[in-house]
Amino acid sequence: MSLKARLAREIALTGPLSVADYVVRCLHDPQDGYYATRPRLGAEGDFITAPLVSQMFGELIGLWMAEVWRGLGAPDRFRLVEVGPGDGTLMLDLLRAARAARGFLDAAELVLIEPSRPLRAVQARRLAESPLEPHWVETLAALPADAPVLLVANEVLDCLPARQFVKTAGGWAERRVGLTEAGELTFGLSAPTGGLVETTAEVGEGQVLEVSDLQAAFGRDLGDLVARAGGAALLIDYGRARPEAGDTLQALVRHRKVDPLEGPGEADLTQWADFPTVLEAAVRAGADVTGCLGQGDFLRALGIEIRADRLRAARPEAAAVVDRQLARLTAPEQMGELFKACAVFSPRSLPLPGFET
Repeated sequence: MSLKARLAREIALTGPLSVADYVVRCLHDPQDGYYATRPRLGAEGDFITAPLVSQMFGELIGLWMAEVWRGLGAPDRFRLVEVGPGDGTLMLDLLRAARAARGFLDAAELVLIEPSRPLRAVQARRLAESPLEPHWVETLAALPADAPVLLVANEVLDCLPARQFVKTAGGWAERRVGLTEAGELTFGLSAPTGGLVETTAEVGEGQVLEVSDLQAAFGRDLGDLVARAGGAALLIDYGRARPEAGDTLQALVRHRKVDPLEGPGEADLTQWADFPTVLEAAVRAGADVTGCLGQGDFLRALGIEIRADRLRAARPEAAAVVDRQLARLTAPEQMGELFKACAVFSPRSLPLPGFET
């Protein structure tokens, strides 16, 4: 029985699903979930991430990690962690660049946080010749706080779904996934559960407010880890830097937007990162945080234009390709503004490249 049929049967028996619960089932159902069975990355897949656009992205993250390690006093033992490593490209580029910092690789223990078995296999193949042997855990909470941590999470928050609430003339209603009379999946509204809907965002009648308990929990766990262990976490994702309304649920197949209800488990479902919620949770857990920078501004502060110049000089025949990659990563109309970077860190005095101002 397909995931769509199983969800329809469940809804018929127990009632509509929240949008967040529906997305979790579509992505992580052990039998048919997208990440559990068929994740497809890259130009020939369903979506492409910054590390797959250009090696410059991962290289600059590697240099960022090396500088933060020095700022910590170059500890002789720390954990280098990536959450949601995709196909391993980011970590491979990161390690190649960080090798320039003497002692960095000798001190690092590489940990990858990845629940998807197919993606773990892809990462293992990609990193087979890397200078560090990775080991995997499934959750952030599985990491001990007995050594400083340097962590990167690129396009992870958008995979942690949100419930959706709609402002109506009569108050708040929750958007849920139910069934039509013909038994097809459909969106509808019902009375919200779980207490009052609270927000500082301006939400007009008919607009959608997204609330992600999973993103808040990620921020809490990350803040707690960094506060106890010391170190820094770099978060890069597309999303909102201030509380605001908006329905951001989307499904992608072969880089095309499709109906998120059409083929449960067959598409990548995402919602925008809610950076204010994540960072507030991290602060409450005891860590310090930066504000958000546009990805373009952050990468320029790290020297991406200088790196692009060097790549052009080394391979003049590839100059046009480098130009396109640079624009994709930094141009405001591409990934430069919608994608944002921020950091969670401890101690308060830790220098963080790119966030100095």
